[in-house]
Amino acid sequence: MVWKPDVTVAAIIERSGRFLLVEERIRGRLVLNQPAGHLEDGEALLDAVIRETLEETAWQFTPEALLGVYQWRSARGHTTLRFAFTGTVQGYDADRPLDPPIVTTHWLAREEIAQRAARLRTPMVLRCVEDYLAGRRLPLEVLAAQSDDPRLSW
Repeated sequence: MVWKPDVTVAAIIERSGRFLLVEERIRGRLVLNQPAGHLEDGEALLDAVIRETLEETAWQFTPEALLGVYQWRSARGHTTLRFAFTGTVQGYDADRPLDPPIVTTHWLAREEIAQRAARLRTPMVLRCVEDYLAGRRLPLEVLAAQSDDPRLSW
């Protein structure tokens, strides 16, 4: 059996003590998550987190640091590797439709997120907020992407 973890990106965005979260319907359940999604074939990590944030929140995201790399194994036995980035948003487009699983967005304080722990998509949501508040940051230069494919610009 070949082990194939999902590789995902997430944006940890704080403004005035509140964090941008999405409310999404997953397997019939409403859950809270950071703007996040899968890395697509041929896509650089930074491009993926910018794209996912725009698609899920209608905000333009500017990554400023890598918060960390998180490994999580679900009760169903599925593994996710999450690259979490911090940064800022600007340029909100109120007319932009959000990705279909997204119901709405919220700006929530850390305490409000913790109070909703049972509704978090994964434990990584609160862990990323706590790591952000603890001041964890890695420079984006720690990321390296290489390809022999001349069609890729990264």
